Amino acid sequence: MGLTSKTFLALAIVLAVVFFGATVWLWPRLARRSTPAVFGRVGLLLATQMTVFVAVGLVANNSFLFYGSWADLFGQKQDLGVVTDHAAGTLATKNIVRVGTQLPDGPRSSQPAVSGRIDKVVISGRRSKIESSAYVYLPPEYFRPAFAHRKFPAVVVLTGYPGASENLLKGLDYPRTARDRVEAGRSQPMILVMLRPTVAPPRDTECVNVKGGPQTETFFAEDLPQVVSDAYRVGKMARNWGIIGNSTGGYCALKIGLHHPDRFAASAGLSAYYKAAEDPTTGDLFHGDQSARERSDLMWSLDNLPQPDSSFLVTTSKHGEGNYHSTMRFLSKVKPPAQASSIVLDSGGHNFNTWRREIPSALDWMSSRLSES
Repeated sequence: MGLTSKTFLALAIVLAVVFFGATVWLWPRLARRSTPAVFGRVGLLLATQMTVFVAVGLVANNSFLFYGSWADLFGQKQDLGVVTDHAAGTLATKNIVRVGTQLPDGPRSSQPAVSGRIDKVVISGRRSKIESSAYVYLPPEYFRPAFAHRKFPAVVVLTGYPGASENLLKGLDYPRTARDRVEAGRSQPMILVMLRPTVAPPRDTECVNVKGGPQTETFFAEDLPQVVSDAYRVGKMARNWGIIGNSTGGYCALKIGLHHPDRFAASAGLSAYYKAAEDPTTGDLFHGDQSARERSDLMWSLDNLPQPDSSFLVTTSKHGEGNYHSTMRFLSKVKPPAQASSIVLDSGGHNFNTWRREIPSALDWMSSRLSES
């Protein structure tokens, strides 16, 4: 059973209740001062506390999806060593290979024209030489005859650091939310390319091109849109592409959009920060290059570089988020031809529950800024 399985959660809760009941029932019988009775009391207490701890931990994890799988929990690398069969059934380009498909949550139909489809792919960057797995959500319209010759807008969706791309499917429900917004008439059908910004695990590259290291900015700004456009019916113009992310992914989305308006027309940062982190997880990102460090500061970029002809959405909350004041500063610095929008909640922490409240409106906003061709 998977870490986020509802069956596993139910089993853990049942075990906690059973051990708690057993402790209450057997405690009088174990009140004696004999060695077996002492060990019995200790065993029951440990078993009860352990099962309660596991049950509470699973409830918290299923609510916020801190870990998406057992491998994620125990820090195992998941994206290395993928063996792919380049035979029938894979995508017709060597820079992107489909390694699996699945149905989105929602209508349980095997027909993609009803439910849509999620492809798990491996993307290889021509320029960056980076290889990363991703999930590509194709809306039901993509498979319907009426849309057979239509190109769809695409949105790159990023997790935080270290993150797991599965979080975007399970914890944040991007595919189901996107479909619901289309059915409600609030959004147009869009392709979602979902992955984590940690393309050189375990290092946090902050989506910059590291001298002598991972060329992460090149991967997201150049390689990924080109490869996906070659494999799916997606346009190659900036107006066809958006990028959105939360936390570190939000910083990356705003950074990529700000510096590459020729690639992305719209960028959204949920609970984003505005300057590249520099800590033990990042290592030396800039190697003494002050101009590169300044460029990674989005406030500096807005003050010192030409304002791009593109749109930005930022989110925060008045209580619970640490980026409220910096977000207000960012908004004040965006000038025409750039456009800025915001979602400001009264309260909400830096967590999945807050982002789930923001994603529907963020997708509506993104849809209004993108076109199909």
